[in-house]
Amino acid sequence: MKAQVNEISIKYQGNFKISQAPKITSSVNAAELLFDTWNKDQIGLQECFKVMLLNNANRVKGIFEVSTGGITGTLVDLRILFAVVLKSLSCSVILSHNHPSGTLKPSEADKRLTEKIKKAGELLDIKILDHLILTPDGDYFSFADNGIL
Repeated sequence: MKAQVNEISIKYQGNFKISQAPKITSSVNAAELLFDTWNKDQIGLQECFKVMLLNNANRVKGIFEVSTGGITGTLVDLRILFAVVLKSLSCSVILSHNHPSGTLKPSEADKRLTEKIKKAGELLDIKILDHLILTPDGDYFSFADNGIL
């Protein structure tokens, strides 16, 4: 009897043509693009974690929703996050998640997760450029701008 082997497939389909893809030059334009792609009804209801995939010139290859959670948190599986980053051949990323409460201050869990992702990225030569926290009222907090990345 022959053993059955399951094939695993991950598909990457970019959202932008590279020549027309937005170039990220600051936390301001990264936040603007993320707000444009966030579900307006969801941003104030439940936490969601997304990753912005960038090429070597900081042009956006796509934005991937890694997880959606509850009112006060969401789980991020680093294996899924980096599977997408590697499959898309991204050179760098910008992490993001929302705080439905409107609080801009990162929690200790936010800081620990960012550090864990940063360390994993270093092993794979993938730069973590920033981690943005978005709020329903249109404000954001940048880990890079505040010197905690």
